[in-house]
This record gives sequence, structure tokens and C-alpha cells, in this order.
Amino acid sequence: MSQKKVFIETYGCQMNFSDSEIVGSIMKSIDYQLTTEIKEANVIFLNTCSIRDNAEQRVNRRLRELRSYKKNNPDLKIGLLGCMAERLKEQIFNEEAVDLIVGPDAYRDLPNLLNTVDSGQKAANVILSEEETYAEIEPVRLDNNGISAFISIMRGCENFCTYCVVPYTRGKERSRSPETIINEAKDLFQKGYREITLLGQNVNSYQWEDDKSFNFTKLLESIALINPLLRVRFATSHPKDISDELLHIIAKYENICKAIHLPVQSGSSEVLKKMNRKYTREWYMNRIEAIKTIIPDCAVSTDIIAGFCGETDENHQDTLSLMQMVGFDYAFMFKYSERPDTVAAKRFKDDVPDHIKSKRLEEIIELQKHLSLASNKNDIGKTFKVLADSISKRSKLKLSGRNSQNKVVVFPKEDYNIADYVNIKITDCTSATLIGEAVLIS
Repeated sequence: MSQKKVFIETYGCQMNFSDSEIVGSIMKSIDYQLTTEIKEANVIFLNTCSIRDNAEQRVNRRLRELRSYKKNNPDLKIGLLGCMAERLKEQIFNEEAVDLIVGPDAYRDLPNLLNTVDSGQKAANVILSEEETYAEIEPVRLDNNGISAFISIMRGCENFCTYCVVPYTRGKERSRSPETIINEAKDLFQKGYREITLLGQNVNSYQWEDDKSFNFTKLLESIALINPLLRVRFATSHPKDISDELLHIIAKYENICKAIHLPVQSGSSEVLKKMNRKYTREWYMNRIEAIKTIIPDCAVSTDIIAGFCGETDENHQDTLSLMQMVGFDYAFMFKYSERPDTVAAKRFKDDVPDHIKSKRLEEIIELQKHLSLASNKNDIGKTFKVLADSISKRSKLKLSGRNSQNKVVVFPKEDYNIADYVNIKITDCTSATLIGEAVLIS
């Protein structure tokens, strides 16, 4: 009998991609083979995101497409995993294409759930845990280049931003033991990986419960000390937890990348209070000044929401002015999307018309294009150490990689290989990419 195959399709954030690697490992443990060809699969998993309505609509459209697969192959099993499964539960159970529903903390139960499905019944487990769920599971690295990998160090969120479903779909904050994280990082380095990204809903809120003094700063330093050739990144930071102590550690070690993703969401203190972001415009700018003082070469990226409940044109102008003051290197920008059962949905009216949201978003995007281009132009003439991670999409004669600031750099391949560190002098740029050539540094 041929080995059963599983196809995993992932939507949403880096945490979801990391979770899919956990799912892959669990499926391999019960003798499933991972496949990148959906038509070969005996089981299809959609690992879903609920952060915005658009993300859920994409999954709903995909489920409608998969009904035809079920008609052609009645034995095919389809599972909905992740945040959307957690949020909608019974509602999705009525979807004829779905055989099993599994929340983010229940992937260990997949073998039992699949047995239930094989017996002809639907199956579900959406129970959230109060403990770290997958600490000792070695993830299967999916769609990776053998150079970069994710390590989940904590799960959940307790910030309860009024617009966000994550506390309800991911549960309470809980952190992995430092030992398991450090060992995973060491193992990856020994296998040839040269860059890891530490992940958490609020990664810099990390704190080990058995030793309250072991916080994210100490974890970051411990991983940096594994080997100077191992680059360390992290995402996503909450502004309330960006301490000077953390910034000094980032500045101290060359292999801790000089790039911080610091979601601001709005430049208006009034809107931030309504969002329950736990900081003001002034606090955020104080943290930006600290970053620029302690780590002068640090890149800063952000998330911005346009058109939150009650946002006035003045509030919107506050966001644009903050963007200009900070000079973000790049940003992820979205229209506000009301999520059912959040505090905002219960307490506030979604009263900014969609065409106004769209107009404001366009202005934010246009400004960010100028800021990104200005940031990249400022790098022309500078030399960066770039970790080559792929062949350029536009030319087999060029390599692509990222510098410490997380900017994409394209340069002639010459005699260099993927996984090499190469010193690149920047000669040109676009708003999204730096272009350069290798130089020798004596």
C-alpha cells in the first residue's frame, strides 16, 4: 500500500507558517508523507488566519474550490486548522467540504482526529491550552531554503487590543523553556542554517515562568552567543516592551539583526487609547528615539490601520505626520476590518465609510513608498554584509539576500554561493530592493 500524503496550505502570519511545520512533523510521525502537489494528497490542511475579514474570505473561497476535489475523490479528507477554526468552530463544522477542525493548540490530537474521520465521522478539537504546547517537537522545515528558519518561543496574547481576535483564537501568553529554544537554535546552526527568526504574538513579552528574571533580552543574548555566524531576528515586538536593556543587547552583538518591527497602528493618541494599545504617540516616539540613539543603523518597520472606529481626518493626519517623523523603512498597511466578538465590535461603531478608509489607506501607502525609496537611496554608497539566500528571480546570474536591516539586496553571483556572507556595496535601488556589487574588505 502506498504511503498516504498530506498537503498543507498556510495563510496569515509567520506564526502560522511555524505552526504548519509543527503539523508536518506530527503527520510524519504517523507515516504521512508531505507533498507539494495538492492532487496527490489524501489529506489537505488549510492553516488559517482570522486577523482580517479578507483573510477569512480567501479561505472560504478556497474551501469552495476544494469541494470539486472531494467530488472527484470521496476518500479525500479536508481539515481546517488555526485561528479561523478556533473562532468559527461549529459554523465551519457545517461546511460540507470540511472533515475536521483543529485549533492552534490541538495539533497533537491530529492522529486521533484522523482516526475518527476515517471511521466516517467529523472530528474537532479547539481547546485552548494555558501551557506551551509543542516545546519539544522538532518542526519539519517547509518550503525553506536551508538557510533561514523560524523558532516559535511563545504563544498567545493578553494585550486585548480592541480590534484584534488573537487573544480569543490563540489564548493566554505562555513561553517555552529557554533550554528547548536554545537547543533548537543550536541544532539548526549545526544543520547549516545561518539565520533564525524568533516568533511570538508579542515576542518581546517572553518570560520564562520558572525564572522570572529570564526575559526576552537574556534569551536573545543566549542565542546570539551560539555562534557569530548565526544571525538572529525576531517578530513581532510590542512597543510597550521595547526596553533600553533590549536595545543595548541588539547593539552589542553584530549577529543580532539591526531591524525592529514595531507596529504603531495609529499616530493618534486618541485612536491608540480606543484601540487599547497601552501607549501614546509620545511613548512610541520616545521608543523610536531610543532605537535611533542606541542602534543608529537600525531599520524600523511597522503596521498601520486606516479608518479605525471614530477616526477623524485629524487623527489620520497624525498618522501621516508620525510616519514622516519616524521615516519607516517599510510598513504593512491595512483598512480597518471589524472582527466579530472583539471589544471594538461590541462597543464601537464601525463608522468610517469604506471609501474614506480606502482614500486614507492610499495616502498611507503612497507616503510609505516615498519613505521606503528615501531610505534605500540613503544606503547607496554604503557596504553591507549580505547573507545570500536565493538565486535572483530575474536573473540566474545574480544572487539575492538580506542585510542586517532586513532589506533585500541583489548582486552578481560571480563565484559566490547560497549561504555565503558577502560584503556588498550598494550602487542603486528601487523602493523595494537594494542593488550592489561585491567588494573586498581588508
